[in-house]
Amino acid sequence: MLTVDAIARASIDGAAIICFPECFVPGYRGLGKVVPPPDAAFLERAWSVIAAAAAKAKLAVVLGTERIAGSDLFATALVINADGTIAGFQDKVQIDPSEEGTYSYGSSRRVFHVGELNFGVAICHEGWRYPETVRWAVQHGAHIVFHPHFHLAEPGSYVPSTFADPANTFHEKAALCRAAENTCYFATVNFASAGSPTTSAVVRPDGTLLCYQPYGKEGLLIADIDISDATGFLAARCRSI
Repeated sequence: MLTVDAIARASIDGAAIICFPECFVPGYRGLGKVVPPPDAAFLERAWSVIAAAAAKAKLAVVLGTERIAGSDLFATALVINADGTIAGFQDKVQIDPSEEGTYSYGSSRRVFHVGELNFGVAICHEGWRYPETVRWAVQHGAHIVFHPHFHLAEPGSYVPSTFADPANTFHEKAALCRAAENTCYFATVNFASAGSPTTSAVVRPDGTLLCYQPYGKEGLLIADIDISDATGFLAARCRSI
């Protein structure tokens, strides 16, 4: 399983937490992708295997996945503690219009903890287009917001080689903004698909790029962060009007 292998490799590289792209298990539905029908038993088995791998590696996991609740299917992130216990889910609250026939809207947000690190999760569309999803997490103590997403290239679209290239779409510029406007780290996590306009990257609290994964190249992006830099200062100053 790719997920288990990645967890083991991240542990060897000294990581304390790993984040996977949106709906990595069982795979994102839509955009021409063929994914088996939702299967609660399959998901439970997969989560159990991944939780055991997390415990063996002593590594926390943010797993892009889906969950079934009654007749509703949610795109979600499952957070697994470094001892293999389940910390909980962060459902995707703001979904893209194209997803409305597939996924249901989530209804709440939360912040998770790994040692001294506090973090939130904003999934794909909601992190790009809805700044309040990131701001909420930072106002509630998050040092970093993970952003698992799924972003394929459109026919004839610009193929980037440099992060946030001005010729590219707005998406990676939004990642820089989410960090700078909230004084937090922002870690965006994509699949390594050919020609995608976005890649995986970590942005510092001042909005500058810490590191990014080469476009279209499979692998782990490892980053060291200093949580003392993630003060949340600007997020705390935001007031509703």
